[in-house]
Amino acid sequence: MSFSGDGIFPAVCPLDCPDTCGLLVHKHDGKIIKVEGNPEHPVTKAAICNKVRNMAERVHHPERLLHPLRRVGPKGSGSFEPISWEEAISEIAGRFKKLSVEYGPESILPYSFYGNMGVLSVEGMDRRFFNALGASRLERAICNSAGTAGWKYTMGFGGGTSPEDTVNADLIIVWGGNIISTNMHQVVYAEQARKRGAKVVVIDVHRNRTAQWADWFLPLYPGTDSALALGLMHILFRDGMTDDAFLEQYTIGHQELREHVLAYPPQRVAEITGIAADDIEKLAKMYGEAKVSHIHIGNGLQHHDNGGMNVRSITCLPALTGAWLKTGGGAVKSNSGYNSMNDRALTRPDLRPNRGTRMINMNRIGEALEMKEQPVMGMFVYCSNPVVVAPNADRVRAGFAREDLFTVVHDLFMTDTALYADIVLPATTSFENVDLYSSYWHHYIQLQEPVLEAPGECKSNVEVFALLGRAMGFDAEAFSESEYEMIRKALDYPRNPYLNGVTLERLLNERFVKLDMTPQADYLKNLPTPSGKIELYSKAMQLAGLPALPTYMPLKEGYDGVRRPQPGADYPLMFISPPNHNFLNSNFANIEKHQRMEKRPTLQIHPEDAAARGIGDGDELTVYNARGSIELWAVVTDKMLPGTVISQGLWWEGKGRRQRVNVLTPDRLSDMGNGATFFSGTVEVKRSVEPHDYDMITR
Repeated sequence: MSFSGDGIFPAVCPLDCPDTCGLLVHKHDGKIIKVEGNPEHPVTKAAICNKVRNMAERVHHPERLLHPLRRVGPKGSGSFEPISWEEAISEIAGRFKKLSVEYGPESILPYSFYGNMGVLSVEGMDRRFFNALGASRLERAICNSAGTAGWKYTMGFGGGTSPEDTVNADLIIVWGGNIISTNMHQVVYAEQARKRGAKVVVIDVHRNRTAQWADWFLPLYPGTDSALALGLMHILFRDGMTDDAFLEQYTIGHQELREHVLAYPPQRVAEITGIAADDIEKLAKMYGEAKVSHIHIGNGLQHHDNGGMNVRSITCLPALTGAWLKTGGGAVKSNSGYNSMNDRALTRPDLRPNRGTRMINMNRIGEALEMKEQPVMGMFVYCSNPVVVAPNADRVRAGFAREDLFTVVHDLFMTDTALYADIVLPATTSFENVDLYSSYWHHYIQLQEPVLEAPGECKSNVEVFALLGRAMGFDAEAFSESEYEMIRKALDYPRNPYLNGVTLERLLNERFVKLDMTPQADYLKNLPTPSGKIELYSKAMQLAGLPALPTYMPLKEGYDGVRRPQPGADYPLMFISPPNHNFLNSNFANIEKHQRMEKRPTLQIHPEDAAARGIGDGDELTVYNARGSIELWAVVTDKMLPGTVISQGLWWEGKGRRQRVNVLTPDRLSDMGNGATFFSGTVEVKRSVEPHDYDMITR
């Protein structure tokens, strides 16, 4: 497809969101003048979120990086000079060669995540480059790894209920997910189910937009989700609301589980969760008596010390009632297993000369940059902004401030991380290059071809890593493949029957192609667990040193072993930092229009906690713990239980302000999957002694 001329062009939303919307981009004089949803897309249709509707503000932002830059001042000062691409590639290749000789190739570490969800942008030429270099491997576990591990211990396969089928549910439980802000088309399906008589229940720590929309909202204390799930199981077994024939045929461990959950009667669960025992009884009855029950498992509840167990426990519930046998019943955490591709052909692990390379967890990047033995001496950051998004952020910033750390950042903007780079490279947006997109929710694969010319000297990840690979003298064929050749190889994966019929030719013709969902009919017959069944009792978990049965495991920080931080603790408030409505992680946080919609970074605090500290609505606050402090504005509200404070959104550091919430979050790893524990930290709050004027972020 040519990007020359004006008109309306098909496109794909690149954001890290389950919906992966089909778009139509309206272009005039070489610029986007309008973005709308593609009405022909079978799932997302014409509806898109406000973030994407305003994408032109981001693509054509006056502060977009357009040329390679070299640092000329102290790290963090923002002092850079323009250089050519030839100079940039030569300097990066030269430094990486030198570091490989002096410290070994494992002294170099990539840092990336899914700032752009294109398969080629984050799982293609970049992976080939770092494999061929022999660099340290990054464990990309900042988002969903804990819950994925918990789900897979139980179900084996990384997929659940199909979105379109959920219209048949008569009970939909949204557990730990603000889907109005993060999965809007699931809301559309839920509304269709509602018109047929379904009820929507939201379980969360915060009365967010989704909780306000629900028929019933149940607030609970952070990290107590597994206790609630076990309490529901107790009642389902106790009152004979289980499908024993299903349990016998499709599960293992149901007898052990039946005995185990006797330890979780409603009154005990009420004390742990903060949910009244009567409400726990009511919810169990609704779930047990529903004809078709569906559970949507969100991201938030897995960002705890016990995050994997939270998801593991909830995932057991549909097996107790046999909900998997009903169209639209069951549960979903992620459907990415259905669209698995030929990763080996994309990433070329065969290029790696040192197969036993160390792995560094991205949640522990602050610690990694402090290592004295086998130190990290070089970094390449792309599709991520770790100084804002990584936990224990002051520790992270201190690491990036090391003068002996050679850092390259490839991005659209001079992010908080780019300020600490030695070389900054200008990146393309998704509308300026070829890429392949899949969804971790719906079942459509989509092709993006350029609809805009790249401004200035911006280059895609594929272009940059191909240039570096050739400059380093790596395998010429691997670093010369076109995007279309890589896509063809990615889709050539007979091991995944769901990819049957999805080809590059069809994508070029049709733009989006549905997976072959025929094999889903045998979903329960082909579960890739050790037993081939739903594992309510997991020997694999036992071998990993975890409880074989779902078990409530209290959080680690400041807890009394039941539910709440100790009253005399230095930091007695649980601190939760979920997404806001107008940013996506740190994306859009530097766009003035989105800042105006969010107004300013706030801390929601319960009236009881505010009164105890002499805090009034609108007061400027200092929020702090042993890791650091930030400045937010108070919103006094009862949207959560006492003892919990909420700050939504990842704001960049404002001029003269400290507002990066991840300064306060722990960099411990979760119980399974080595995931992030963003929501398992505690803080204290006080009124600021010297209020600051609020300035919009300027870069």
